[in-house]
This record gives sequence, structure tokens and C-alpha cells, in this order.
Amino acid sequence: MKTVLFICTHNSARSQMAEAFLNKLCGDHYEAKSAGVTPTQINPYVLRAMAEVGIDLSKNRTKSILEFKGKTFDVVVTVCDLAREACPFFPGILEFNKSFPDPAEFKGSDEEIMAKVRAERDDIQSWVNETFCKNNLPQQLSLP
Repeated sequence: MKTVLFICTHNSARSQMAEAFLNKLCGDHYEAKSAGVTPTQINPYVLRAMAEVGIDLSKNRTKSILEFKGKTFDVVVTVCDLAREACPFFPGILEFNKSFPDPAEFKGSDEEIMAKVRAERDDIQSWVNETFCKNNLPQQLSLP
């Protein structure tokens, strides 16, 4: 079982979704965790969007990267540019960045914001499936 840490700014949206999808889609090969540089609370739009696809994040909590200090992961992924710039070094066999827009920045009516969050949710799910489940990591690494 390979370990993966997804890091984002607040651990409120992108990293939470990536963690949930990796554990659901290919949890037989990976154990995913997520954390934030400055954790806040889970975005309510993300809670709704994930519930729509059968993933309940309502009992999740946001976590600081400090909770994982001293741990080593097989793969460390920052899912936003700010986290990549602000994140302390986390040792991993493979480290890379895949940036997604911050749902906290989405503007519009409730339904317009939900539509953007749903689109991002679907993008993250597709990316996790393609990158991890189909083993298309950006560097050579013998993972299942």
C-alpha cells in the first residue's frame, strides 16, 4: 500500500476531494491523507457536491500539515500553487504539483457556484483516476 499526501492552502476543498476520491477509487493500492498550510473548515459547497456522488465529508475535519511533520509519504502532491510555495518540505519518493482553482474564490449565485464546484469535483475525480488508478504519475515510479 502506497501513501499519498495531498496538500492545499486550507484543506477545505481540493485536497479533501482528492483524498476522498483516491481512497474510494483505488484504496486497495493507496492510502490518501490531506492537509493544509493554514487549515480552516470544509467548504459547504464541497460538502454538497461530494454528497451528490455518494461521498460524505461531513465528519471530516481540516488538518494542518504540522500533523504530518516527520512522516514520509510515497507521493506528496500540492493541489494549488500557493501551497507549493508556502509548504515546508515533505519527503516523498515522488513530489509534484497539480493546480486546481480555489472554490473559495468562485463568485456568482448559489447555483452558479455549485456548478463550478461540481465541475472542479469532476475534474479532480478524473485526474485522480487517470493519474493514480491508471498509474500515469508524472515520473517513473513503480506504484501499483
